[in-house]
Amino acid sequence: MVQFAGSVLWSIVRYPLGYWGAVRDELYSTLKLIWLPMIAAVFCFGMFVGILSLTFLILIGANYLYGPVMLTTSMRDFSTWINAMVVAGVVGAAITADLGARRIREEIDALEVLGVDPIRSLVVPRVVATTIMTGLLSIISVTVAIVDSAAATNYMGHLPIGVYFSNVFNDVTPAAVIAFVVDAILTGFVIAVVCSYKGLYAKGGAIGVGRAVNQAVVISFVGIWILQFFYSAIVLGLFPAISSTAR
Repeated sequence: MVQFAGSVLWSIVRYPLGYWGAVRDELYSTLKLIWLPMIAAVFCFGMFVGILSLTFLILIGANYLYGPVMLTTSMRDFSTWINAMVVAGVVGAAITADLGARRIREEIDALEVLGVDPIRSLVVPRVVATTIMTGLLSIISVTVAIVDSAAATNYMGHLPIGVYFSNVFNDVTPAAVIAFVVDAILTGFVIAVVCSYKGLYAKGGAIGVGRAVNQAVVISFVGIWILQFFYSAIVLGLFPAISSTAR
């Protein structure tokens, strides 16, 4: 799978032209599939976590800290994870099923006989589109979390919206924003590579395709956990200032 990821990256870098039309189409298809589940998941989970956090902060008389704490937590943890789960469960499963069906119908074998590289023609556009879209959706998910926490602060914490927005960005640095977006991009790349690999090399008929879809989603989740562990350790080691919490 790592070798497959290297082949995809080499194809993207070596021949940077010729696939952007397919990437545009994949971006549109991905956006249609994922925008509503992602917004709903981030909103509901953010409201659940936000109510618990706000209740605790109200008890200690620090409800004004809810905005910065919620934004930091969202950027560092749950927005990235929810975004990744939705992308893997919706887009990743669709990629695996489509490529697996093409493999079972021997379409990929036919492309190879004709001298067409299936990685270049089928995998690269999906990987690029999923990577870009995951990064863009991470920004949308944080925006939803900000609106979510603003509503919770005003309704439950009885804190004016103006006070909330005057505090919410206190501890956000450019390094934290860049690290968050890069994290989402790497997450999208991992999901796209895992799901493309499992689909491209599926076997065993329709049952095998279904098994490949299940394996792709599970492996994507495990890969995301491993990525988050090492990425967070590296980023916090290189930029210790972003590890500070709201004061």
